[in-house]
Amino acid sequence: MFAIGGGASGQEAAPTATPHRRGWLGRMLHPFSSERIPQYKDPRLRGLALDLQITPQTIKLSEVRQLRIKLTLTNQSKRPVTLEFPTNQRIEICLRYSAGEILTKWSDNHAIAEKPGTVLINPQEHVEYNETIATRDLTPNKVFIAEVFFPKYPELRIQQKFLAVP
Repeated sequence: MFAIGGGASGQEAAPTATPHRRGWLGRMLHPFSSERIPQYKDPRLRGLALDLQITPQTIKLSEVRQLRIKLTLTNQSKRPVTLEFPTNQRIEICLRYSAGEILTKWSDNHAIAEKPGTVLINPQEHVEYNETIATRDLTPNKVFIAEVFFPKYPELRIQQKFLAVP
């Protein structure tokens, strides 16, 4: 894996990844494998898979001030994937109400510099992004959604629900 600086603007688009159907040969060679490579409209992104981990899963607002977000971008294809960014921002994190409206954005509290960069992900390797976002706007006893995406590549998007308690 090789990574160099860069990021993007805060565009929003609906997720468009669809699971890839495995061919008969793949099913014969790996009959119990359920892992599917996502398919994106942008051919440069094919083979990339996202995984999102939120810690803690249930947030005690009296104890937790920052929500830890770990995004893993894995290249499951057989070719290297290059992502280019016009700024030093790679990812955007949004906390949303369960109805979908945005509560807070990670970029609101971070300086974004016009510093182009490139990320190269070799086959079967991954890049991890570990960030935190403040929980001060959350209210107890409600379900929220953490959404993480790449502003330059809006198809690379993942969401996860979590619960906030007093």
